[in-house]
Amino acid sequence: MSIFSFFFKKKSLNNQVKTLSQLLQMLKQSSDFATIEFQISGGQYVSISYFDSLVDPKLLQQQVLCHLQREMPASLSVNDLQQIIPVQRIEVVADVESIQTKLLKGFALIQLSSDAKGCALINLASENLGLRQNNDSENEFSVVGPKVGFVENIGTNLHLLRRQIVTPNLIFRELTLGTMSRTKIVIAYIDGIVNEQILQTVTQRVSEIEFDIIFDTSLLEQMLSDNSSSPFPSFVSTERVDKAVYALIEGQVAILADGSPYVITGPSTLFDFFTSPEDYYLPWVLGSFFRLIRMFGVLFSILASPIYVAVLTYHYEMIPKDLLGPIIFSRSNVPFPPTLEVLFLEITIELLREAGARLPTKVAQTLGIVGGIVIGQASVDAALTSNILLIIVALGALASFTTPVYKMSNTIRFIRFPIILFAACWGGIGIAFSICFLLIHLGKLESFGNPYLVPLYPLRLKDFTDSFIRSSYERTVKRPSYLRTQSLWRYDPKKAKQKKDIDE
Repeated sequence: MSIFSFFFKKKSLNNQVKTLSQLLQMLKQSSDFATIEFQISGGQYVSISYFDSLVDPKLLQQQVLCHLQREMPASLSVNDLQQIIPVQRIEVVADVESIQTKLLKGFALIQLSSDAKGCALINLASENLGLRQNNDSENEFSVVGPKVGFVENIGTNLHLLRRQIVTPNLIFRELTLGTMSRTKIVIAYIDGIVNEQILQTVTQRVSEIEFDIIFDTSLLEQMLSDNSSSPFPSFVSTERVDKAVYALIEGQVAILADGSPYVITGPSTLFDFFTSPEDYYLPWVLGSFFRLIRMFGVLFSILASPIYVAVLTYHYEMIPKDLLGPIIFSRSNVPFPPTLEVLFLEITIELLREAGARLPTKVAQTLGIVGGIVIGQASVDAALTSNILLIIVALGALASFTTPVYKMSNTIRFIRFPIILFAACWGGIGIAFSICFLLIHLGKLESFGNPYLVPLYPLRLKDFTDSFIRSSYERTVKRPSYLRTQSLWRYDPKKAKQKKDIDE
């Protein structure tokens, strides 16, 4: 069945449910839907309907059943339940669609025999069900700084953001996506800072998504991307609260999804994927140094193997005399050309990485150490590869993991292979052409309509204070100009400067 047929079928099913009795009859087909009927002291009959897989039984017993079994007036109505049941908010609704949505979110439906028109909805959802014992950031680790990360519960994630950004301008705009999952999506931004055009673009794209089940924000990232065919991620996906908070105060927009411990922020640039939260917790000299090391590692990871292929295939004259002897000795017994030799080792590294990611932690560590040593040494002894290439590929693999964002490290490992093929076909000219194609592709990419290579293209000299290096806080008082925020200044630059003592 096509997705369009499913949409039309879903509309016809919704049209069939016109009354509350029809809705309850349809929901009773599920085994976890329960209905409790009993008579209270006033002579009325009370009916409570709910999903027992969503409702906390302790809340149902302590806050609803115990209070309804007390002495009640004979003329009890639905509006009087607010004074009887100690719950912060009881919603009195008559719309069947609203009742259906609330019941599937963990609400309990209360009906009174004396009040046939209205019914009450009470939130009894089990908020702690399925949550982890702790919410440390597992995949984005840093030595310095907070370790708090997002969890799979969107209510907890919103609470974490509220704790860090204590301002009424922090706005959460709630949407519902997924024709079958009805997943809660929240667009977070700071009013008075975010650009209205960017906010409208984000809201329009999110609201126009039509999909059946939304499992994670990674699905939203692919659907919201300006170019879904590009291997480069369009938005930063993070599980760290401090990183999402920093994006919000810079003027970006954050998108959260219920059931996902990751938050996507945008518009993003290429430099955002090489920025670590630890850069801002260290002195700016150290933060800038580590960021430059990170970028150099990425360039080495992309170009090391292709340069090896190009030099040994077409450009022997580039090899120094002192290095030519060891290379000849290392490759004297290797029967394969440099291209096959490189591809063999690169694919072996990827197999080890993929196997380590799918195995338990203790087994994965053993596999990575033992597998790498055994396979590498056996490959050299069997004359399938050279010692020098083994060192280059190993260093390139290590350099690719220096990227703070996991999705960008996957992209780096992927684009290495087409550059290797270009180098095998045309040597150094092939590497130059592949880099030109890569730069043209990056220049055409956008994130929510904003250039991907800014501040390099278009050139924004003022935004270089937090791109290749992380300048001191005296020079980062302004928000990025490419975001076109309503408020340009983050804080007073005079108060951010170091003050001298009175005696000096």
